[in-house]
Amino acid sequence: MKTVVQKYGGSSVATAEKIQKVADTLIKKKNKGNNVVAVVSAMGDTTDDLINLAMSVSENPDKREMDALISTGEIISASLLAMALKNKGYDAISYTAYQIGIKTSGIYGKSLIDDIDVKKIKSSLNEGKIVIVAGFQGVNEIGDITTLGRGGSDTSAVALAVKLKGECEIYTDVDGIYSCDPRKFKEAKKLDFIDYEEMLELASLGAQVMHSRSVELAQKYDIPIYVGLSCSDIKGTVIKGVKDMNLESKPVTGLATSDEDVSVTVQNLSSNINILSDLFEAIANRKINIDMISQTAPMENLVNVSFTIPKNEINECMEILTDFSNKDNILIDEDITKFSLVGLGMKNTTGVAARLFKVFSDANIEVKMITTSEIRITCAIKQEHKIKAIETAAKHFNL
Repeated sequence: MKTVVQKYGGSSVATAEKIQKVADTLIKKKNKGNNVVAVVSAMGDTTDDLINLAMSVSENPDKREMDALISTGEIISASLLAMALKNKGYDAISYTAYQIGIKTSGIYGKSLIDDIDVKKIKSSLNEGKIVIVAGFQGVNEIGDITTLGRGGSDTSAVALAVKLKGECEIYTDVDGIYSCDPRKFKEAKKLDFIDYEEMLELASLGAQVMHSRSVELAQKYDIPIYVGLSCSDIKGTVIKGVKDMNLESKPVTGLATSDEDVSVTVQNLSSNINILSDLFEAIANRKINIDMISQTAPMENLVNVSFTIPKNEINECMEILTDFSNKDNILIDEDITKFSLVGLGMKNTTGVAARLFKVFSDANIEVKMITTSEIRITCAIKQEHKIKAIETAAKHFNL
């Protein structure tokens, strides 16, 4: 019997009425002869509400206790969904990460899944039950509850699909993956499919449909992911491998923007490679994610180094930087939007960057920083130029 792992996001289980609809969808899938496992997020804005509650009692909440607190949202959703299914006459059981042995490692709030003991899930499926799993959470080597970071329920679902050798379906409040955010560009095109690499880049660059680590895990184990609208028959998007795609159809597949980063510039830093290495190693050791990096040419053995980091990690980063430079030499620019074009077709197409910069030049859009890879171009621009950049680039590249 085929096993299907379905994940439902917070908007899909935001109310009791929506939970009933999800229950009906699971029953429909079960009645087609499938083993069904559902992974659920916290209801609606529950996680944000819990974070705000924590901040009301502590300006700097303990990270262990924060994970213990915010993991409760998913447990509530799982229990309510199991109750709804039982009320409809179908046997169901909910499990927390602790109960099924989702083993994690790493730091609180950003832990990684090491393994899942699926014996209990398989036993429940063999008994004909629909299994509901609280997403977003795990248990570390000392028995503490940890969370996987924002969007971590996606990763929970993919990891379960890997261990159960099943299919993975992600249901949310959008009907698939678009070439760019349809809320920012109404003419955005929905994609029938997208390659793992492209989705991974878009997810890490601000596209909020998928958790980037879930895509990375799916790519590693070659698990296709279907992304669609919760409780709907509207066709969604499949994230899969590249083998049957036409790479020459167009060079750019998608566009993503993010306002969640700041630019940090350290002026008059020694050009000694050992010092630069020590600086970035210290940042990496604190698990601070750096994306864009640029450096000026050395002058009198001094350089200026700029990089982007998430806004919520600026205070932690400053603690590190002051060990390497005077505060007066550290500049923070919060007025940036990361704008990115992504496409496997860039590997075989020249001039994409030139076309983008011409579009920006014609629209008087200032580019502050640039970084590129084989399949993406990312620029830091002023936030006030974001919508204009999206509209002009999307039209030019037929997104």
